[in-house]
Amino acid sequence: MIAVQDTELILCSVCIANYQGIALIDECIDSVYRQAIDFNIEIIVHDDASSDGSAAHIRAKYPFVRVIESHENVGYCIANNRMAAMATGRYLLLLNNDAMLLPGALDVLRSEAGRIAGPAILTLPQYDALSGELLDIGSRLDPFLNAVPNRNCTLTDVGMVAGACLWIDRRLWNQIGGFPEWFGSLAEDLFLCCRARLAGYPVRAVAQSGYRHHVGAQFGGGKMRGGRLSTTFRRRALTERNKTFVMVMTYPSLLMPIMLSLHLMLLLIEGAVLSFVKWKRTYLKEIYLPVFVGLLRCRKELQTGRGASMRKRRLSCISFFAVFDPLPYKLRMMFKYGLPEIK
Repeated sequence: MIAVQDTELILCSVCIANYQGIALIDECIDSVYRQAIDFNIEIIVHDDASSDGSAAHIRAKYPFVRVIESHENVGYCIANNRMAAMATGRYLLLLNNDAMLLPGALDVLRSEAGRIAGPAILTLPQYDALSGELLDIGSRLDPFLNAVPNRNCTLTDVGMVAGACLWIDRRLWNQIGGFPEWFGSLAEDLFLCCRARLAGYPVRAVAQSGYRHHVGAQFGGGKMRGGRLSTTFRRRALTERNKTFVMVMTYPSLLMPIMLSLHLMLLLIEGAVLSFVKWKRTYLKEIYLPVFVGLLRCRKELQTGRGASMRKRRLSCISFFAVFDPLPYKLRMMFKYGLPEIK
C-alpha cells in the first residue's frame, strides 16, 4: 500500500466500524494494508465505545490509521456517517471489523468503478471466514426485501450488497445522505442500495477477488448452524423493523400500500405461528409487534425519507423490480431448513 502524504491524492477512504473487535481488528486492518495497489488510500476506524481496549490498541499498532473514539455506543449507522464525514477519498469502502479483504480486492473495485460511467455501489464475493464457503456475490431481493444470496458469477446487477464490504462513490453517498441514523443498525445497506437504484445508479457485484467474513461476529446470529438458521431476538427484531422502513421509503407508489399491507399481515401470522409452535409469546412481543410500534414512532422520518426517495427517482417500477425474485425467500428457507432458531 502507498503511504498517504497528501490528502488530495487519496482515492479511497476505507471506513471500519469497530465495536469490541480487538480479536478481529488486526486481521481486518492488515488485509487492507497489504493490498498491492498503485493508488493512495486512508484507513479510518470508528470505535463505538468498546470496553476491550480496541481504540488504544489500534492507535499503538497502526499509527497511520485515523481513529474516531466514541464515548458512547451510537450504532453502525452513526459510526459510518461520522467516518464518511471525515473521509477525503473520492470513494468510500465500508468494511466490517470482522471482514478481511482477499488479495487484489481494492484493485478490482477501483477498476470496476473506473469502468462504470458514473457513481455506483459495488461489492465482491463474500466467503465464510472459517469454512471458506462462498456465501454470496451480492444478493437479489424477494418481494418483502429479504436478501436472496446470489452465487451466479455472471449475474452482476443485484438488489443489494452487504455493508460488510460496500464500495460507494462519495458523491452518491452525499446525495443519498448516508445511513438513516434512526435505524440504529441492520438493513442500512438495504436502504442505501434501494435508494441508489431508485435514483438510477448501478448496484453491482464483481465476481473477482473477494472478502472473508465472520458472519454474525459483530452483531450476533445471522448464520446457519447445524443446517438451520441461527439468529438472535435483537437482530431479528431490528431486521424486520428496518426492512419495513425501507419498503415504506422506497417502494414505488402503485405497489407500496398493497405490499406493505400484505407484509404486515404476514409478519403477524409469522409471529403468531412461531409463538404457538415454540410456546413463547416472546416471539410476537419482541420481534413482530415492535414493527408496528416503530412505524408509528418514526412516521415523520418515514414520510421525509419517502419524499426524498421519490423526488430523486429515475427508475421505472419494472426496472426497480428487475433484481427481485418472485418467491418469498423465508418460505423457501422454511421448507428447506425448518423454522429458524432464535436465541
